[in-house]
Amino acid sequence: MTELNEIATKFKEDNIKLVELQFTDIFGRVKSTTITAEKLIEMAEEGLHFDGSSVRGFARLQESDQILKPDLSTYTILPWKLNEKNECRFICDVLNPDGKPFEGDPRFILKKMLLKANELGFTYFVGTEQEFDLFDKTEIDDLSFLKKEHRNDHYFDFIQDTNSHIRRDMIIALERMGMTVEMSHQECASDQQEIDIKYSDALHHADDAITFRYALKQVARKHNKFVSFMPKSRFGVNGSGMHTHQSLFDLNKKTNLFFDENDSYCLSETAYNFMAGQLKHIKAIAAITNPIVNSYKRLTPGYEAACYVSWARMNRSALIRIPSVNKKNPSSVRLELRNPDPSCNPYLSFAVLLAAGLEGIKNKMKAPEPREENIFEFTEMKLKEKNIDTLPASLKESLDYFKESDLIKKTLGEHTFNYYLEGKIQEWNEFRLHVTDWEYKKYLKVI
Repeated sequence: MTELNEIATKFKEDNIKLVELQFTDIFGRVKSTTITAEKLIEMAEEGLHFDGSSVRGFARLQESDQILKPDLSTYTILPWKLNEKNECRFICDVLNPDGKPFEGDPRFILKKMLLKANELGFTYFVGTEQEFDLFDKTEIDDLSFLKKEHRNDHYFDFIQDTNSHIRRDMIIALERMGMTVEMSHQECASDQQEIDIKYSDALHHADDAITFRYALKQVARKHNKFVSFMPKSRFGVNGSGMHTHQSLFDLNKKTNLFFDENDSYCLSETAYNFMAGQLKHIKAIAAITNPIVNSYKRLTPGYEAACYVSWARMNRSALIRIPSVNKKNPSSVRLELRNPDPSCNPYLSFAVLLAAGLEGIKNKMKAPEPREENIFEFTEMKLKEKNIDTLPASLKESLDYFKESDLIKKTLGEHTFNYYLEGKIQEWNEFRLHVTDWEYKKYLKVI
């Protein structure tokens, strides 16, 4: 009750009139309903009833009643809606009518996995680097951005253009919403940007990752621009990834359990086991970290997207990279997983990544030898010789691994596992049956 009283006081101080209650479906799409500030205070303890049958992957029609329970700790003002009637946002947990957590709520799935980690004495920390494209709205409406000349030589360029000023506004908006922005810069491709938010415990970071995406879209809209997190928006240039940095701390969040100063890579046995678990299951996990047809247009050699199941220190062609370590700052030791992209649902992604890592620790799995060579330059013969596997080449291939994964089924629960698989198979079949522009250009006149 004290927390609710504090929220009521904040509403008065911040002049909040409207409240957005948000959650995500199993594919990471943000769902929302708007209520008044008075209604939030009235229903916060019991939650707001809604029709779950209208959300894909949630309740069936005959059992449609579900409840949105706002997590009061997620209160934040929406900075693009500041006026005489300010608006705020809460992220919600989804409950069944009996008040118990709904098994298909992605946030609950991650919470369950984090609780298992806590029971083993671990706190799971995550940090993400989300890349995105920033286009003129008119270029999106008529697809003229596809006809522009795009190059891959802009990384870290000091470009004082409209996009750089919009990126500045995005940083300010994110900071106002409680996130800490660590870095922001021009990425490799034309119109491609990157903003990195500081690592935090996985639940808060998943909340932030979802908030990050729609916040950037809102800021861009005010400038008549459009943000796209599509993994591969244009042929011939780098795609947009969501490199995911991971570490395990003790429950007091003081000691990084991945650090060992006596190891040549400064990695502990726990870190190696965790890495081995993820490498073992990554082909099935890809169906969640790289969840759309377009994801696999990015995971190809030559565009800096890791597609080889390997690890290394500085080698960016490896799937897991160990960023350089300062022994005076052991908290910075982490594993950087480079294949995820920002079309994923971060709650589900972090849950299955953690599950795989914990299995590696439980079974004391051994990580393979590091590959410090540039694997992008390897021939097929050399890949076989070095015993280096590759990620799935398509959504269909990743789903074939996904549906056979007991680890993922156990982590997601049967309900979410089946709905997710069904939805993604449908997506693949839609793509498979669609006739593309490439096919018209390639075959129409010559066959």
